[in-house]
Amino acid sequence: MLFKQAQKRRGTLRAITYFIEFCLARAVLALLAALPRTVASGIGSALFRLIGPFLKADKIARRNLAHAFPDWDKAKIDSVMRDVWDNLGRGAGEFPHANTLDALDPNGPIEVIGLEHLWTAKKNGAFMMISAHIANWEMATMVAAQQDCPLTAIYRPADNPWMDRYFRNIRSGFTGKLLPKGRAGMRDALKTLKDGQALALLLDQKLNEGMAVPFFGRDAMTASAPIEMALRLNAPILPVRIERIEKTRFRVTIHPPLNVPESDDRLADVRAILVQYHTLLEDWIRERPGQWFWVHKRWPN
Repeated sequence: MLFKQAQKRRGTLRAITYFIEFCLARAVLALLAALPRTVASGIGSALFRLIGPFLKADKIARRNLAHAFPDWDKAKIDSVMRDVWDNLGRGAGEFPHANTLDALDPNGPIEVIGLEHLWTAKKNGAFMMISAHIANWEMATMVAAQQDCPLTAIYRPADNPWMDRYFRNIRSGFTGKLLPKGRAGMRDALKTLKDGQALALLLDQKLNEGMAVPFFGRDAMTASAPIEMALRLNAPILPVRIERIEKTRFRVTIHPPLNVPESDDRLADVRAILVQYHTLLEDWIRERPGQWFWVHKRWPN
Protein backbone atom coordinates (compact mmCIF):
# COMPACT_ATOMS: atom_id res chain seq x y z
CA MET A 1 0.00 0.00 0.00
CA LEU A 2 2.76 2.45 0.96
CA PHE A 3 4.69 1.50 -2.18
CA LYS A 4 1.66 2.27 -4.38
CA GLN A 5 1.15 5.60 -2.64
CA ALA A 6 4.82 6.50 -3.18
CA GLN A 7 4.53 5.55 -6.85
CA LYS A 8 1.43 7.72 -7.20
CA ARG A 9 3.18 10.69 -5.58
CA ARG A 10 6.20 10.28 -7.87
CA GLY A 11 3.90 10.08 -10.88
CA THR A 12 2.06 13.24 -9.82
CA LEU A 13 5.32 15.10 -9.19
CA ARG A 14 6.66 14.01 -12.59
CA ALA A 15 3.49 15.20 -14.33
CA ILE A 16 3.71 18.60 -12.60
CA THR A 17 7.40 18.91 -13.49
CA TYR A 18 6.73 18.01 -17.13
CA PHE A 19 3.93 20.59 -17.32
CA ILE A 20 6.11 23.36 -15.86
CA GLU A 21 8.92 22.45 -18.27
CA PHE A 22 6.48 22.54 -21.15
CA CYS A 23 5.08 25.96 -20.17
CA LEU A 24 8.57 27.46 -19.93
CA ALA A 25 9.78 25.86 -23.17
CA ARG A 26 6.58 26.75 -25.00
CA ALA A 27 6.93 30.39 -23.99
CA VAL A 28 10.49 30.50 -25.34
CA LEU A 29 9.49 28.70 -28.54
CA ALA A 30 6.55 31.07 -29.06
CA LEU A 31 8.94 34.01 -28.79
CA LEU A 32 11.34 32.42 -31.26
CA ALA A 33 8.45 31.73 -33.66
CA ALA A 34 7.46 35.40 -33.54
CA LEU A 35 10.98 36.51 -34.52
CA PRO A 36 12.51 36.30 -37.99
CA ARG A 37 14.07 32.87 -38.57
CA THR A 38 17.61 34.24 -38.85
CA VAL A 39 17.22 36.12 -35.55
CA ALA A 40 15.73 33.07 -33.79
CA SER A 41 18.63 30.96 -35.08
CA GLY A 42 21.16 33.46 -33.74
CA ILE A 43 19.48 33.60 -30.31
CA GLY A 44 19.46 29.81 -30.11
CA SER A 45 23.15 29.76 -30.98
CA ALA A 46 24.01 32.33 -28.32
CA LEU A 47 22.04 30.52 -25.60
CA PHE A 48 23.47 27.09 -26.34
CA ARG A 49 27.04 28.39 -26.60
CA LEU A 50 26.56 30.05 -23.22
CA ILE A 51 24.90 27.15 -21.39
CA GLY A 52 26.18 24.10 -23.26
CA PRO A 53 29.72 24.00 -21.82
CA PHE A 54 28.28 23.60 -18.30
CA LEU A 55 26.13 20.57 -19.17
CA LYS A 56 26.99 16.90 -18.72
CA ALA A 57 26.48 16.51 -22.49
CA ASP A 58 29.55 18.68 -23.08
CA LYS A 59 31.75 16.15 -21.25
CA ILE A 60 30.19 13.29 -23.24
CA ALA A 61 30.85 15.10 -26.52
CA ARG A 62 34.47 15.89 -25.60
CA ARG A 63 35.08 12.26 -24.66
CA ASN A 64 33.57 11.12 -27.98
CA LEU A 65 35.70 13.58 -29.95
CA ALA A 66 38.87 12.52 -28.14
CA HIS A 67 38.21 8.88 -29.06
CA ALA A 68 37.24 9.68 -32.67
CA PHE A 69 40.15 12.07 -33.26
CA PRO A 70 42.99 10.97 -30.96
CA ASP A 71 45.46 13.33 -32.68
CA TRP A 72 43.43 16.44 -31.80
CA ASP A 73 44.66 18.70 -29.01
CA LYS A 74 42.44 20.54 -26.52
CA ALA A 75 42.34 23.71 -28.61
CA LYS A 76 40.96 21.80 -31.60
CA ILE A 77 38.32 20.05 -29.47
CA ASP A 78 37.37 23.39 -27.88
CA SER A 79 36.89 24.89 -31.34
CA VAL A 80 34.71 22.01 -32.56
CA MET A 81 32.65 22.10 -29.36
CA ARG A 82 31.84 25.76 -30.00
CA ASP A 83 30.57 24.68 -33.42
CA VAL A 84 28.60 21.80 -31.86
CA TRP A 85 26.73 24.10 -29.49
CA ASP A 86 26.29 26.72 -32.20
CA ASN A 87 24.69 24.18 -34.55
CA LEU A 88 22.44 22.65 -31.89
CA GLY A 89 21.33 26.06 -30.71
CA ARG A 90 20.56 27.22 -34.22
CA GLY A 91 18.55 24.06 -34.83
CA ALA A 92 16.49 24.71 -31.70
CA GLY A 93 15.89 28.33 -32.70
CA GLU A 94 14.91 27.31 -36.23
CA PHE A 95 12.53 24.53 -35.21
CA PRO A 96 9.43 26.73 -34.70
CA HIS A 97 10.00 28.03 -38.26
CA ALA A 98 10.30 24.58 -39.84
CA ASN A 99 6.97 24.80 -41.66
CA THR A 100 7.83 28.17 -43.23
CA LEU A 101 10.95 27.09 -45.14
CA ASP A 102 10.65 26.81 -48.91
CA ALA A 103 12.89 24.12 -50.40
CA LEU A 104 11.47 24.80 -53.89
CA ASP A 105 12.76 28.36 -54.11
CA PRO A 106 16.06 28.34 -56.05
CA ASN A 107 17.05 31.50 -54.17
CA GLY A 108 15.85 30.20 -50.82
CA PRO A 109 17.84 28.96 -47.82
CA ILE A 110 17.97 25.30 -48.94
CA GLU A 111 20.06 24.04 -51.85
CA VAL A 112 19.01 20.55 -52.95
CA ILE A 113 21.23 18.17 -54.91
CA GLY A 114 20.23 14.75 -56.25
CA LEU A 115 16.47 15.18 -56.58
CA GLU A 116 16.53 12.77 -59.51
CA HIS A 117 17.26 9.93 -57.05
CA LEU A 118 14.18 10.85 -55.02
CA TRP A 119 11.97 11.05 -58.12
CA THR A 120 13.20 7.69 -59.43
CA ALA A 121 12.65 5.97 -56.07
CA LYS A 122 9.18 7.49 -55.73
CA LYS A 123 8.21 6.39 -59.23
CA ASN A 124 9.23 2.79 -58.54
CA GLY A 125 7.31 2.45 -55.25
CA ALA A 126 8.51 1.80 -51.72
CA PHE A 127 11.89 3.15 -50.64
CA MET A 128 13.76 4.14 -47.50
CA MET A 129 15.55 7.43 -46.85
CA ILE A 130 18.21 7.35 -44.12
CA SER A 131 20.09 10.23 -42.58
CA ALA A 132 21.60 11.27 -39.24
CA HIS A 133 21.42 13.88 -36.50
CA ILE A 134 23.61 16.25 -38.46
CA ALA A 135 23.22 19.99 -39.20
CA ASN A 136 19.43 20.63 -39.14
CA TRP A 137 18.21 17.05 -39.53
CA GLU A 138 14.56 18.02 -40.13
CA MET A 139 15.55 19.05 -43.66
CA ALA A 140 15.48 15.56 -45.21
CA THR A 141 11.78 14.94 -44.67
CA MET A 142 11.00 18.60 -45.35
CA VAL A 143 12.57 18.50 -48.83
CA ALA A 144 10.79 15.24 -49.68
CA ALA A 145 7.42 16.58 -48.53
CA GLN A 146 7.77 19.67 -50.71
CA GLN A 147 8.51 17.39 -53.66
CA ASP A 148 5.06 15.83 -53.10
CA CYS A 149 6.61 12.82 -51.37
CA PRO A 150 5.72 12.93 -47.65
CA LEU A 151 7.69 10.32 -45.74
CA THR A 152 6.49 8.18 -42.88
CA ALA A 153 9.12 8.81 -40.23
CA ILE A 154 10.38 6.75 -37.29
CA TYR A 155 11.22 8.97 -34.31
CA ARG A 156 11.97 8.78 -30.60
CA PRO A 157 9.09 10.32 -28.59
CA ALA A 158 10.07 12.98 -26.06
CA ASP A 159 9.83 11.90 -22.42
CA ASN A 160 7.67 14.92 -21.69
CA PRO A 161 4.25 14.15 -23.26
CA TRP A 162 3.33 17.83 -23.67
CA MET A 163 6.58 18.57 -25.47
CA ASP A 164 6.14 15.44 -27.57
CA ARG A 165 2.73 16.69 -28.68
CA TYR A 166 4.23 20.05 -29.66
CA PHE A 167 7.06 18.41 -31.63
CA ARG A 168 4.59 16.14 -33.42
CA ASN A 169 2.40 19.10 -34.36
CA ILE A 170 5.35 20.90 -35.95
CA ARG A 171 6.66 17.80 -37.72
CA SER A 172 3.23 16.89 -39.06
CA GLY A 173 3.59 19.85 -41.40
CA PHE A 174 6.42 18.19 -43.34
CA THR A 175 6.09 14.46 -42.69
CA GLY A 176 3.52 11.78 -43.30
CA LYS A 177 2.74 9.50 -40.38
CA LEU A 178 5.05 9.59 -37.35
CA LEU A 179 5.95 6.19 -35.91
CA PRO A 180 7.49 5.88 -32.42
CA LYS A 181 10.60 3.74 -32.03
CA GLY A 182 9.84 0.25 -30.77
CA ARG A 183 8.13 -2.93 -31.86
CA ALA A 184 4.77 -1.32 -32.65
CA GLY A 185 6.49 1.34 -34.71
CA MET A 186 8.48 -1.27 -36.62
CA ARG A 187 5.30 -3.20 -37.44
CA ASP A 188 3.80 -0.02 -38.89
CA ALA A 189 7.06 0.69 -40.73
CA LEU A 190 6.93 -2.73 -42.39
CA LYS A 191 3.33 -2.10 -43.42
CA THR A 192 4.36 1.27 -44.85
CA LEU A 193 6.90 -0.36 -47.15
CA LYS A 194 4.54 -3.21 -48.06
CA ASP A 195 1.98 -0.59 -49.09
CA GLY A 196 4.51 0.88 -51.52
CA GLN A 197 5.15 4.02 -49.49
CA ALA A 198 8.33 5.74 -48.36
CA LEU A 199 9.96 5.53 -44.95
CA ALA A 200 12.49 7.85 -43.29
CA LEU A 201 14.71 7.34 -40.27
CA LEU A 202 17.81 8.76 -38.60
CA LEU A 203 20.24 5.88 -38.31
CA ASP A 204 22.94 7.08 -35.93
CA GLN A 205 21.76 6.58 -32.35
CA LYS A 206 22.96 4.08 -29.75
CA LEU A 207 20.97 0.89 -29.26
CA ASN A 208 21.37 -1.98 -26.83
CA GLU A 209 20.46 -4.38 -29.62
CA GLY A 210 20.85 -4.50 -33.38
CA MET A 211 24.19 -4.99 -35.07
CA ALA A 212 27.70 -3.82 -34.16
CA VAL A 213 29.15 -1.72 -36.98
CA PRO A 214 32.55 0.04 -37.09
CA PHE A 215 32.22 3.79 -36.64
CA PHE A 216 35.27 6.00 -36.05
CA GLY A 217 37.32 2.93 -35.18
CA ARG A 218 34.94 1.47 -32.59
CA ASP A 219 31.93 -0.81 -32.85
CA ALA A 220 28.61 0.99 -32.48
CA MET A 221 25.34 -0.90 -32.01
CA THR A 222 23.06 0.09 -34.88
CA ALA A 223 19.43 -0.62 -35.79
CA SER A 224 19.48 -3.42 -38.35
CA ALA A 225 15.76 -4.31 -38.54
CA PRO A 226 14.83 -1.42 -40.90
CA ILE A 227 17.59 -2.39 -43.33
CA GLU A 228 16.49 -6.02 -43.21
CA MET A 229 12.92 -4.92 -44.01
CA ALA A 230 14.12 -2.89 -46.98
CA LEU A 231 16.11 -5.84 -48.32
CA ARG A 232 13.19 -8.22 -47.89
CA LEU A 233 10.91 -5.91 -49.91
CA ASN A 234 13.55 -4.79 -52.46
CA ALA A 235 13.11 -1.18 -51.35
CA PRO A 236 16.01 1.12 -52.36
CA ILE A 237 17.86 2.81 -49.48
CA LEU A 238 18.80 6.44 -50.17
CA PRO A 239 21.32 8.16 -47.85
CA VAL A 240 20.73 11.89 -47.37
CA ARG A 241 23.34 14.36 -46.23
CA ILE A 242 22.38 17.69 -44.61
CA GLU A 243 24.95 20.46 -44.27
CA ARG A 244 24.78 23.88 -42.67
CA ILE A 245 26.82 25.77 -45.24
CA GLU A 246 26.28 29.18 -43.65
CA LYS A 247 24.59 30.31 -40.45
CA THR A 248 21.05 29.79 -41.76
CA ARG A 249 21.64 28.27 -45.19
CA PHE A 250 21.67 24.56 -45.95
CA ARG A 251 22.58 21.97 -48.54
CA VAL A 252 20.62 18.72 -48.79
CA THR A 253 22.26 16.01 -50.92
CA ILE A 254 20.22 12.95 -51.83
CA HIS A 255 22.63 10.16 -52.73
CA PRO A 256 21.86 7.29 -55.11
CA PRO A 257 20.68 4.07 -53.44
CA LEU A 258 23.24 2.09 -51.49
CA ASN A 259 24.65 -0.95 -53.25
CA VAL A 260 22.78 -4.10 -52.29
CA PRO A 261 25.00 -7.20 -51.96
CA GLU A 262 23.90 -10.33 -53.76
CA SER A 263 24.46 -13.23 -51.40
CA ASP A 264 22.43 -15.90 -49.62
CA ASP A 265 23.37 -14.53 -46.20
CA ARG A 266 20.78 -11.90 -45.23
CA LEU A 267 22.59 -10.82 -42.05
CA ALA A 268 25.86 -10.39 -43.94
CA ASP A 269 24.04 -8.28 -46.54
CA VAL A 270 22.48 -6.10 -43.84
CA ARG A 271 25.88 -5.60 -42.23
CA ALA A 272 27.47 -4.69 -45.59
CA ILE A 273 24.81 -2.01 -46.17
CA LEU A 274 25.27 -0.60 -42.66
CA VAL A 275 29.03 -0.46 -43.21
CA GLN A 276 28.46 1.43 -46.48
CA TYR A 277 26.24 3.94 -44.72
CA HIS A 278 28.56 4.43 -41.76
CA THR A 279 31.49 4.99 -44.11
CA LEU A 280 29.52 7.77 -45.81
CA LEU A 281 28.41 9.22 -42.49
CA GLU A 282 31.93 9.20 -41.11
CA ASP A 283 33.15 11.09 -44.21
CA TRP A 284 30.39 13.68 -43.77
CA ILE A 285 31.26 14.18 -40.11
CA ARG A 286 34.99 14.44 -40.74
CA GLU A 287 34.32 17.25 -43.23
CA ARG A 288 32.06 19.19 -40.85
CA PRO A 289 32.70 17.75 -37.37
CA GLY A 290 30.87 20.50 -35.49
CA GLN A 291 27.55 19.61 -37.10
CA TRP A 292 27.03 16.09 -35.75
CA PHE A 293 25.27 15.14 -32.51
CA TRP A 294 28.38 14.31 -30.46
CA VAL A 295 26.53 14.96 -27.20
CA HIS A 296 24.96 11.50 -26.89
CA LYS A 297 26.56 8.18 -25.90
CA ARG A 298 26.82 6.61 -29.34
CA TRP A 299 29.42 4.05 -28.22
CA PRO A 300 29.60 1.80 -25.13
CA ASN A 301 31.52 3.36 -22.26
